[in-house]
Amino acid sequence: MEAAAAVDRRWMAMALGLGARGLGQVWPNPAVGCVIVRNGRVLGRGWTQPGGRPHAETEALAQAGSAARGATAYVTLEPCAHHGKTPPCAEALVAAGIARVVTALTDPDPRVDGGGHAILRHAGVAVTTGVLEAEARRANEGFLRLMTEGRPHLTLKLASSVDGRIATATGESQWITGPAARRAVHAMRARHDAVLVGAGTARADDPSLTVRGLGVSHQPVRIVASRHVDLSTESRLFRAIGDAPVWICHGVDAVSERTATWKARGARMVEVPVDRGRQLDPVQLLRALGAAGLTRVFCEGGGTLAASLLNAGVVDELVTFIAGMGLGAEGQPGLGAMGIDRLAEAPRFVLDGVGGVGADVVAHWRPVRQSVVNSA
Repeated sequence: MEAAAAVDRRWMAMALGLGARGLGQVWPNPAVGCVIVRNGRVLGRGWTQPGGRPHAETEALAQAGSAARGATAYVTLEPCAHHGKTPPCAEALVAAGIARVVTALTDPDPRVDGGGHAILRHAGVAVTTGVLEAEARRANEGFLRLMTEGRPHLTLKLASSVDGRIATATGESQWITGPAARRAVHAMRARHDAVLVGAGTARADDPSLTVRGLGVSHQPVRIVASRHVDLSTESRLFRAIGDAPVWICHGVDAVSERTATWKARGARMVEVPVDRGRQLDPVQLLRALGAAGLTRVFCEGGGTLAASLLNAGVVDELVTFIAGMGLGAEGQPGLGAMGIDRLAEAPRFVLDGVGGVGADVVAHWRPVRQSVVNSA
């Protein structure tokens, strides 16, 4: 039994690796991987294709062909059970003659939620669930959060000097971290559906927010949170809006001429309620992005937006890049005001991993609320 379990874990690990290839490209669908195996030999491999179709199981079955009959399929998420643009993957597995299906997770999508497993069992297919469940939950956390909380998984990236500064007193910030760290950030962008910045960062840095230097064929959605849409029409985002989608999250009181100008250029305008502090409500902002289908959002600041997201408790992952330089108290802080009077009020994170990247240090953090749940 233990040997069989080890075999299942081995093939599921391969399926998880395949599924990761779809990260940032398949929203609003999950990034699923599938491996079809018989007698220790891989007959077919697949992962969810860009745009969410075809599904991983369909790809793997197409490779396996008639050899799939009597084989075992390892799938990182329960096969779908609903009819959409294509028939359910659960039915496709049955039709192909798959004898056994091993999954890591039950799909919380109300259209599935156990229905795929039920189709398989009803057809006489042996079903094993929960193999590498924790790893699969981590890999699919964006889709799972969208299904259960109605919002995407949010990663916040902060890059600063050792004393927490992101620019000198005069605003010079390029570059605090080195080229290796910047390349790592581009790789992170590529694995997310969208990159989010605040209006202040958009005005000060004039970023393009695209993935560069990695040879990738896709680009994340570029999002600016700007209550008043007080953004330059001479910016890189405005001038190169055809290079990748641009969304502007704005308040109901945004100047209509500004919203019309960006919309006419091709931007998607997303209205977001304003909170008591007269800023875009961070919780409602993420829900609006979730309603649009985004599952994974990578926020690169600035300080005001980062502080509001932290205060709202919606940061699911924190990535910090620290450069070996000090800019002093007159430098610009990495976070805006958070109104914290006592240490107990501060959002807490636990270290999830740390390492060197070029001359800098990168650390990955998880919020205490998640680390407690994950260790339970």
